[in-house]
Amino acid sequence: MKSKKLSEKILRLIKSKGFSNIVLDPVLETKHILQRSGENFKKFLFSFYDLNGKELCLRPDLTISSVLRFIQNNKDNREKVFYSGEAFRKTYQKKDTIIKNQIGYEILGSRNKQQDDKEIIDTSLKILKKSGFKKSILKIGNVELFNLLIDKLNIPRRWKNRLKRYYWNENYFNELLKRLETNSDIDPVFVEIDRSRYQKMRKEKQNRIIAGRTYKEVLDRFNMKIKDPRKSSTGKKNTNIIKQFLKIKCPLYKAPRVLNSFFKKNGINIIVGKEFFPLGRSKNKNCKIEFSASNGREVEFYSSMIFSIEVQIKSKLKNFISGGRYDQLTTNLGFRKVSAVGAAINMNIYD
Repeated sequence: MKSKKLSEKILRLIKSKGFSNIVLDPVLETKHILQRSGENFKKFLFSFYDLNGKELCLRPDLTISSVLRFIQNNKDNREKVFYSGEAFRKTYQKKDTIIKNQIGYEILGSRNKQQDDKEIIDTSLKILKKSGFKKSILKIGNVELFNLLIDKLNIPRRWKNRLKRYYWNENYFNELLKRLETNSDIDPVFVEIDRSRYQKMRKEKQNRIIAGRTYKEVLDRFNMKIKDPRKSSTGKKNTNIIKQFLKIKCPLYKAPRVLNSFFKKNGINIIVGKEFFPLGRSKNKNCKIEFSASNGREVEFYSSMIFSIEVQIKSKLKNFISGGRYDQLTTNLGFRKVSAVGAAINMNIYD
């Protein structure tokens, strides 16, 4: 099936499920993208300045455009929308500089999270069936479970925040785990030097600036490290628990039992119920449904449920649909919180 015909079928199906078509502005203020993705993402943008000196860019992602539209229109009521169009992003490769024909569908102003999560996934499965792929796999994860686990571990608060923040950056996250496990980055000589500096700085004026921070800020941070230090005796154990958690994969209907067994085995006071998972057993023999604790780590703005659907094309699995819940996206952009869940379809799947 050619991509154009597939797009037309998908758009008709989404509309039949009560989603309203919206047209999104192809231009955004660059600051909205950088607030979410950081300055490092700027090199991937097609950016320019208007006559007033405001920095703008072609939209690199349609989800952000949709959420901004919802906020700027002062929407509060639940809204089901869908859209299609191009997302523009540099790849520094010879081809595929522009991501073409992205299709997305969302429920904004969501009230019943579990119900709306299920509706988005059910719609995705209907799109999958309509698309005619013979073999597929639906993977469901939940970032909230990872955050709950980190909160329960005996780790300094600043390190808990780091692990949550860099969960999406797998390479740096693994580096943090290595440091947590071995304390290899702590040199006793430098620790004593820092203690000596700490004592001297306490006698100075606390509003003095050093390296962009006041003495008080530096001393408060060092004092926090003294009161809540990393412990080599627990670092290895906690690191192992995190690594084992991220390896958990099982059929989705078994996920609560597998996870509860894991938490009980490790003495962690977390009980997982069905509310974490919007689906049960699958009736589609061509679609395998599994829980994956590490699913979706490449997309930063999800706050709880994450899912992806991969399809087999010429013996290779390719990502076809991905999505999840992103209640924190709007606050990361500097606006009021909007409860939202949605999905995007990769229409370049045949490229």
